[in-house]
Parts: sequence; structure tokens; C-alpha cells
Amino acid sequence: MTTLQSALRRRRAVAAAGAVSAGLLVLSACDKPTPMATVTVGSSSVSEEATCGGEGKALKTADLTECLKDTDIKSITVDPDETVRIGVDPDIADKRWTILMNGQPISDDFDKTYVTIPGSVFFNAQYGAQGSSTLVSIKAGDGKKQSQTVTGLWSFKLKKDD
Repeated sequence: MTTLQSALRRRRAVAAAGAVSAGLLVLSACDKPTPMATVTVGSSSVSEEATCGGEGKALKTADLTECLKDTDIKSITVDPDETVRIGVDPDIADKRWTILMNGQPISDDFDKTYVTIPGSVFFNAQYGAQGSSTLVSIKAGDGKKQSQTVTGLWSFKLKKDD
């Protein structure tokens, strides 16, 4: 092996090591994904990362109000006779969570990862439903029972199946 070949191999090895190091540096700078929430109806489901927050820090009321106006959210069709299943990652359950319908709470806070609710609830005027779709949000707290602190919001649009 010549000195030239040896030098080229060393350069390639150094370049490869540099590329790996740069890749790891870029990955470490990426944001950690927020926990997921999922809505399931029958065999259909949609999952979403936090619409707002989700990193454990308290959100301001103004941020929440803006977040509830977000229109770029996933939707699922719901037959009012079906059961709606809402599941959250353990990170959300540990912080306690509440279900909001059109911005208003329809449940006490939970510390479990899964609840079921009759689909008809989401289209019942008694609970604030209007028309054929409803904004359903999962509001994460700070881990204290009945706390008003909000650390994350996951939103879904439920469309009534006629």
C-alpha cells in the first residue's frame, strides 16, 4: 500500500466520522415529540401530537384561546350510536387531563390513559354541541387534581355521521 492510498483512507475515515458526528448533533437539536392523544370510533382512529404546549410548561390563557381557534386539526366521523374511545400517552395521564367540547369541560380530570364516551354526547345541545361537527380537546394539567393550570392541548374535530 502506498502512502497516497493510506492518506486517502485516513481522510475518508475522518470524513465519515465527521459526518456521523454532525448527524448526531443535528438530531440532538431536534425537538422531542410531544405525547400523543388518540380518538377511536369503531375501527377508525386519529392520533395527534399537542396542538399547543405538551412539553410540561404552563400555557397562558391567551395562547389557549388562540389554540382552540386552530382549524388545521385532524377529524374523525362519529355515528352518535357508537362509543368514542379517547386514549392518551402515560405522560398526559400523569399530568391529569380533561375533555373539552367546543372549549368547555365536559368531564372531571382523569389520571388514566383511556376513557369511553357515548358518541351522542358530542352532538347533544345540552353539552354545547351545535351543528354536525364538534371540536373536542384534551387538556393536560399539572398533575394536581382539579388544577386550573394547562400544560398542553390536543384537538380533534368530530363530524356527525348521518
